[in-house]
Amino acid sequence: MNRLRLGTRSSALARAQSEWAAQRLREAHPGLEIEAVFIKTSGDRFSLSGKPSAECAPPDVKAMFVKEIEEALLRGEVDFGVHSSKDLPAETPEGLCIAAYPVREDPRDVFVPGSSPSWSEVPARATIGTASLRRQVQLRLRRPDILFEALRGNVDTRLRKLKEKGFAGLILAEAGLKRLGLESVRREILPEDIVIPAPGQGALAIEARQDREDVRRVLSVLDDRRSRLEVETERALLKAVGGGCSTPLGALARLEGETMALSVFWAREDGGGATRLSGRCGLAPAELAALVQDLRGRLPAA
Repeated sequence: MNRLRLGTRSSALARAQSEWAAQRLREAHPGLEIEAVFIKTSGDRFSLSGKPSAECAPPDVKAMFVKEIEEALLRGEVDFGVHSSKDLPAETPEGLCIAAYPVREDPRDVFVPGSSPSWSEVPARATIGTASLRRQVQLRLRRPDILFEALRGNVDTRLRKLKEKGFAGLILAEAGLKRLGLESVRREILPEDIVIPAPGQGALAIEARQDREDVRRVLSVLDDRRSRLEVETERALLKAVGGGCSTPLGALARLEGETMALSVFWAREDGGGATRLSGRCGLAPAELAALVQDLRGRLPAA
């Protein structure tokens, strides 16, 4: 095999992520040609609609940022897809699999200062830009006196709007800034005791057809054991809870030696019932499954 077609969205971040994966594959397989096929997804169309959003599109838009790429995979129009893991639905469609989880970037959220120099200095009644309900609910628990306004679009657009609107600050994912090479952007890491990130945040997922063993073999060089264990633990929790776009759900798994630590945040859409839990277990599949079920069972209405 000397040529593969890569399905991806056309946003700046999706292009950066896909090119990073393509370059790693070319380095591992000299002579391999990779063609990028840009696909507009339901999420892209929603983002351009100008409608207000919580975490993502309305709940009837299934798998908004991956649906059309997965359909192209199943039709054989592309050989593999590169996604942000946090965009994946809890269930992988029949016939598809995650062939690789590359080394994960920092999964945490960051505060990008605007009129306020830091998170701790944001004044009462100030506005912070983020469309994520998960972020809003957790930050309101610390600061019920601040306001939020949805900022959507690519990272450059959000950074521009931060200045134009005079917001106190903006909440973004650290991984996105790093992958876009925006190291010069000032930001403050928000620790997990303030904001637990979305399941899979900071990780890429390389998806392929289950029956294409030849493609999966090529892609397997990108798979990182730590990233797979952590992300699949978070995704197991997502599946167990049944969390969707409108559920303020955070999950962060950390591999520590031969044990897995898992921190979880859950709340209702209105912010009620907010709960933080954590647990630890060994790496045997049965132990990981038991930890996920234990935490799920302790959530108020999961």
